[in-house]
Parts: sequence; C-alpha cells; structure tokens
Amino acid sequence: MNFYPLQFKPILKNRIWGGTKLKTILNKPIDSNSVGESWEISSVENEVSIVLNGAFSGINLNDLILQYPNEILGVAVHQKFGFQFPLLFKYLDAKLDLSIQVHPNDQLAQKRHATFGKTEMWYVLQADSDAELIVGFANDCSEQQYIDAVNNKSLMSLLATQKVQQGDVFFLNTGTVHAIGAGTLIAEIQQTSDITYRIFDFDRVDENGNKRELHTDLALEAINYNKIETKINYSKKINFSNLIIDCPYFTTNLIPLQSELQVLNTYKSFIVYMCVDGYVNLNVDDQLYSYNKGDTFLVPAIITNFTLTGCATILEIYIL
Repeated sequence: MNFYPLQFKPILKNRIWGGTKLKTILNKPIDSNSVGESWEISSVENEVSIVLNGAFSGINLNDLILQYPNEILGVAVHQKFGFQFPLLFKYLDAKLDLSIQVHPNDQLAQKRHATFGKTEMWYVLQADSDAELIVGFANDCSEQQYIDAVNNKSLMSLLATQKVQQGDVFFLNTGTVHAIGAGTLIAEIQQTSDITYRIFDFDRVDENGNKRELHTDLALEAINYNKIETKINYSKKINFSNLIIDCPYFTTNLIPLQSELQVLNTYKSFIVYMCVDGYVNLNVDDQLYSYNKGDTFLVPAIITNFTLTGCATILEIYIL
C-alpha cells in the first residue's frame, strides 16, 4: 500500500453563535449563515471523519486506523492510545459570544463519561477590532466566591478577558473557565473529547424560545479556581518549525513558510498540518500535493521524509 497525505471531509456544525467566516475566509462548503464549527479531523463517536482524497477516499478514519494503526498513527502513538485517534482539529467562527464553559481533566472525564478530558489550544486566524476571549479568572478565586457569583449573575466580574489579534495563541489546560468572544475565527487543537460543561450562556434562547442546558453542578469539581497565564509567546523564524506548545497531549509548532522546508519525521507519530494562511505544497516521492488557506491534512507516520514549499503560515501538530 502506498500511503499519502490525507484530507478529510469537513464536518460542519450549525451553532447559535456561528456565522459565515468559515466560507468567506476559509472556503468551507457551507450553505447557512450560522455555521460555527468545521471539524477537520475527528474520531469522536458518531462524528468520525471520512477521507476525501486518493485511494482511501470514502473510508472513515477509525476503520483506516484499525487496518493500519502503526502506519497511520505511528508506533509510539499506537502503543499509547491503541486504535483511538487522540486529537480533534477544528476551525471555529464566533459571530456571537460562545457560552462560558469549562472542560474536565482525564480523571474526572473518565470517572463520569468514560472518555478523555479536554486540554486544548487556540490559534487566532482573524479577529474583528473589538474581539476578545475569556481566559480564566482575573484573580485567584474560591469555590464559594464562584458559586455566589453564578447565583447573583455577576460571574463576569471574576473572569479575565483578553483582547486578541491574528496570530495570538492561548493554551487552555483542563479546568480553565473560558469563552471565545464575538468576531473571532480560531483554529482549535484538542484532545479527542466532546465533553463541555456550560456555565453561563448569556440567557440566550434558540428559535423555539428555549435556553440551552447549563451544567453548573458538574462544573464545580472541574474548575481550576486559580489565576493562570494562558497566552503563549513564541518565535516566528522563517522556514523553521517554531515551538508553540509542548504538552503531554500534543506538540504544536508554527511554520512561517516562505520558500522550502525539508521535514524528517522522527517522532513515531502522525503529523497534522493546518494551513492558516497562504498556500503550501507537499512533495513526497516526487508526488506533489497542494493545499490552501483553511486546509488541514494528515501525514501518516510511515511517511518520514518530505518537503514543504510555498508561501504560508502553517500549524504543525504531532504527539511526542
């Protein structure tokens, strides 16, 4: 079998807070004015990505891994995660504010939901002039202070907000109370999990006049009540993999590509690339694969030597 870089059919999600930037900026095939998410690569139950290109076209990611675990995931990743693809890749368009929420850690998620926790990172692709994020508490907080603020609807007074612009990166460890603010387009990399505890939703109602469910009690044990630093500073050396995040769940680099970069994969892991600006070509064994802004592609672990060329800003993600 000749393995090659894989693209997947985007799984598009209508959201109460979604807009049209996934189409106008990232060229996603949306036909609605309220698409909030494009799941680029997913193995979440009932939301498994389907290969879009090449000999594996039409096969879902889970079936592909069952057949070729070491070739796709890599030996080290397969040993650690079995046949589970361990990460979820998304683009999110927040036309309106998302709910304020928190994600449980692995231990709590396993106990309650028999699944992974949800450590994640955000890369800001585009932000309107007044866009901001909610990223944790402004000061250390107690559980009782938090409960009182929820009950008297003053939670916002406890939270830290951060104005954002293109290129900003935030790392959200499990337990971090957070929300993406209106006017923000984000690339999100996270553990494979869809467990979210919604804390506050600005009293919004859907088209039927119903408020979305809150998970106030579930969130209490999940929250980290300490003030933490979430914004990440990183270098931007041209034609180089600049480290942004190195955590137990994933490593993310930024590649500002202006000509050529030779890649040697020694990680015993797959590599995923998210093209967040420009265009990039991947050359492997004299085969050329071309990608544009908004494209996400997975290089199977068995492909260990290839070349990236073009003019692009790329996120590079793998597991150590």
